[in-house]
Amino acid sequence: MPSFSCTVEDPLVPGLRLDRYVAERLKILSRSQIKARRLEARMGGKAVKISRVLKGGEHIELSWFESESPFLIPQDLPLDVIYEDERVIVVNKAQGMVVHPGAGNREGTLANALLFRKMKSSGRLSDFMPDDAGSLTGLRPGIVHRLDKDTSGVIIAAWDDEALAFLSEQFKNRKASKTYAALVQGCPSENEGWVEKRIARSRRDRKTFTVSDTEGRKSLTYFKVVRSYGKYSLLLLRPKTGRTHQIRVHLKYLGNPVLGDPIYGQRDSLFPHSTLMLHAKRLSLVLPSNVRTTFRTPLPERFLDIILTHEKKNYH
Repeated sequence: MPSFSCTVEDPLVPGLRLDRYVAERLKILSRSQIKARRLEARMGGKAVKISRVLKGGEHIELSWFESESPFLIPQDLPLDVIYEDERVIVVNKAQGMVVHPGAGNREGTLANALLFRKMKSSGRLSDFMPDDAGSLTGLRPGIVHRLDKDTSGVIIAAWDDEALAFLSEQFKNRKASKTYAALVQGCPSENEGWVEKRIARSRRDRKTFTVSDTEGRKSLTYFKVVRSYGKYSLLLLRPKTGRTHQIRVHLKYLGNPVLGDPIYGQRDSLFPHSTLMLHAKRLSLVLPSNVRTTFRTPLPERFLDIILTHEKKNYH
């Protein structure tokens, strides 16, 4: 996470805000990048809003989220594209594909595939010339939200920082609506309802999460039972907050973990080799063209295989 600190210099234009100071004086990030990279600021060790009006002489500490890895390499990987224009692309992400490059996942990610696609469609290799380190620079896809590696389904990315900021603001303010489908073990006691439980890191394993009455961040998930198949149920879920592993943790709390969940689930006797049965089925938001659009994806084959297998067993 990049950072920068300095003392605000005088003289200042009356009413000059911190975000304008960063963009116009420091020129670290543009106005659109400030939103897209989620700039954070601290003064005297305390967090302050980036809309704060400066007086001069303040010592500020800035940090922000970096764009895609500077070592991102374009790769020709298969993509199920739902929609694309000059500013955004919507993909039905396959299960098993990592979204962002990271430790141990420098290649084979959605970001690698998107960069190759844009490079190929551009046809202007000068936009993607190698830098001194041998990496390609130029346009980088801005993936607006995340899906776990083993969660399939609809995901949107932006081709420019202004589009990224426009879309990110909707996720931040909960104006983007996401609907997931999940095959779970058992069936909730109610056909529909809300799970409102804080989510915090587990004290036993810091890589996982758990519900808490006092710690962590407030989290809210709506669920509805679509159909029950004896020991299993098909649910639709709408998370109103965007916490890591939120749906998986909330379903475990209900006593109905996602079938095939290697972290929060239980090994299933009928489908011991099932993979995570969680799919981002629908996404509704306003595109940079100011048109509200809903993107939908069908249930993947892994869902249908289990549903049909269970129905055949019951039939016979």
